[in-house]
Amino acid sequence: MKKIIILAAAISGIAVFAQEKKSDTVKANAIEGITLTKQVFKKQSDRFVYDVAASPVAKGNTTFDLLKQTPLLSSTDDKTLKIAGKNNALIYINGRKTNMDAESLVQLLKSTPAENIQKIEVITVPGSEYQVESSDGIINIVMKKKMSDGLNGNMRMSNMQNKYNGSSASLSLNYRKDKLGISGNIFAGENIQAQSYVLRNGTNLISNESVGDINDPNKNLGGYLNFDYQLTDNSNLALTWNSWYNKSNDSTVDLLNTLRNYNTDGSLKSTEQNKSQNREDAHYYNNSLNLNYELKTDSLGSKLNVNAAYLNYRRFQFSDNRTLVSVVPGTFTDFSLLRQQITQDIPQVINNFSGTVDYIQKFKNDFTVSLGGNFNKTKTDNDTKNYSYSYNGSGVLIATKPDFNHFIYDESIYGVYLTLEKKFSDQLSGKVGARYEITKSLGTSDNPQNTVAQYQEIERNYNNLLPYLSFNYSINDKNNISYAFSSRMRRPSFWELNPVKNILTQDNYTQNNPFVKSSSTYNQELTYMLKSSYFLILNHSYFKDIITQVPLQREIIRDGVAYRQLAYIRTNFGDKQEMSAMLGMQKTFFKQYLTTNFNIGVQHNINNGTLNTDPTTGQVFDTYINKTKSTSMVIQTNNTIRLDKKKTWFLGVNYFYVDKQQIELGMLKNLMSLDLSIKKNWNDWTFSLNVTDVLKTNIVEIEDYQSSGNYNYVKNDQFRRGMTFSMVYNFGNQKVKKVRDIEGASDAIKSRTR
Repeated sequence: MKKIIILAAAISGIAVFAQEKKSDTVKANAIEGITLTKQVFKKQSDRFVYDVAASPVAKGNTTFDLLKQTPLLSSTDDKTLKIAGKNNALIYINGRKTNMDAESLVQLLKSTPAENIQKIEVITVPGSEYQVESSDGIINIVMKKKMSDGLNGNMRMSNMQNKYNGSSASLSLNYRKDKLGISGNIFAGENIQAQSYVLRNGTNLISNESVGDINDPNKNLGGYLNFDYQLTDNSNLALTWNSWYNKSNDSTVDLLNTLRNYNTDGSLKSTEQNKSQNREDAHYYNNSLNLNYELKTDSLGSKLNVNAAYLNYRRFQFSDNRTLVSVVPGTFTDFSLLRQQITQDIPQVINNFSGTVDYIQKFKNDFTVSLGGNFNKTKTDNDTKNYSYSYNGSGVLIATKPDFNHFIYDESIYGVYLTLEKKFSDQLSGKVGARYEITKSLGTSDNPQNTVAQYQEIERNYNNLLPYLSFNYSINDKNNISYAFSSRMRRPSFWELNPVKNILTQDNYTQNNPFVKSSSTYNQELTYMLKSSYFLILNHSYFKDIITQVPLQREIIRDGVAYRQLAYIRTNFGDKQEMSAMLGMQKTFFKQYLTTNFNIGVQHNINNGTLNTDPTTGQVFDTYINKTKSTSMVIQTNNTIRLDKKKTWFLGVNYFYVDKQQIELGMLKNLMSLDLSIKKNWNDWTFSLNVTDVLKTNIVEIEDYQSSGNYNYVKNDQFRRGMTFSMVYNFGNQKVKKVRDIEGASDAIKSRTR
């Protein structure tokens, strides 16, 4: 059901100052806990640093909740973290990416209390040494240096009530004995992800409307296990296994479709109704192994880091989509007649072998050289089988059409980088670097129904030089200014390349595209900070060959009646510019009884895209044009209020507002959300109650009018308003820390699975 939802592109367009997703993922590993007293927010070199070493705000909190309180960070769906103005946020631990898939990471962040975090670093424009895509930013969590032998852990239980009830539980353990460190986590949970849709499209003469609900039950089981052994005083060897399983059976889409025809004077000519019922069973497995070796080469911090990894991803999906017509007009029962039935068997298997080598050489004169390389070899196997059944007016089967496509995609990526960093004085520092990447890919399609030669083999080979530059200047103790430039690319996710058509209604579907090519992004950012509390960020991003979904319409004739077909085509769609200015503040008031983060900003979007043909099938649609400019305002504030002197009761009040703005699918209407929370710390227990979207205003609405007369409207309610109650119990020696945290070689590939 997840790939039927057309809002993936819409939500990814809400990249304004820390809003919603796309994407494809966030990444992190196990994190222990937190205790804070003093909060300092400052700019250092290429990053913002939030010192949380001693404030009571985060005592007993989850790592995810703490990150939401960090300046420049937020979450609008309580599932993904965003950096202001960024499409995605990658989470690092002590400067290293982790080897976990996105879903298990989110659950891990929510299930792990924090007690050992020293500071949180927000890198809005990552350097060449970081293997990131597009305009992604990085959240680096720096742990405290406490170490002792022993065992500690925590148990967490939570219950969530939105439209449906969901529950989860987790157990995390961390053991240290001499040179051996073992850490692990197991998580289990179930929920029903509910959504409601209103979809309208057409012209002034023909109108299609689909209204209904989507219910997607999910059962999850996952975790990780890490063994880390200190070979010598300067070297370590580690093996990490991550696993995640998701089962989603009996997902349902029920939509009532209404076709209206109008006369030229605007009066209603005729009305026709049918019902779409989609039932889907899906499950996937995500397993990975990572072997890491680290060697410290001197006392200044120089080191060699080597990783080898294997990733196996397997997803199996079967869906049955039926279009029903009623015997009695307007009434749908079990005796309604079938008009069309489409069954789809859509398996996907991904295997990846990856390796990375990184070397950092530090010199005594505050000069650092970083160089390294990476290799990724990925094969995806997609063996899709579709059957279409057509029925006559009496509900009798009259035709069966098979549609098979075995699509195999092979990709190899080679990358090298070099970064030079120099601190010239206590006031001035700079960093320059470049990453060179070679991508070779080949897609082959064994499709008996398609004889178009170019469709049988799709080859993509390209080289990219990605430069980076930044400097930081401290004018004095109170004023700091910095600038950064970065060039990045975004490769399509593997599911986007699989040429599958997902049916939503008889005349509404999404189409993936094996011809999608990588897009390029160029980012510039200028930052001014005053007194480590107030900041101004000016940002400009240029996106070339954006990868997105484009809504294409055309008129089709079926049984002598004109219909409007709406297809959401996954493709490259022109260019886009985003310019933003944001003012922010991070301060504590009233002897730390109030901690507040406040941001207000404006963003200007310039879209430039045109499309009228499905690149996969060659079908021609009405031309869709998006050359619209828009300016929108954003307000965001996170507030934590301490309610007692003993620092055991805390009240949270968070709010965001996003003005309407133009995205790829049309004009996105304004969004806002008010979230409240109450927390009680009692010995080793923490009890929390969170209420999200209190005013029920976090509902997506997109509207688009073309000069041709075509219009398209989407309203999507994901039932953000809800309540979550959780209990956390910490036990054992709380000073135990893992030997170290390890970056996985296949991290960059994991983000492109789903």
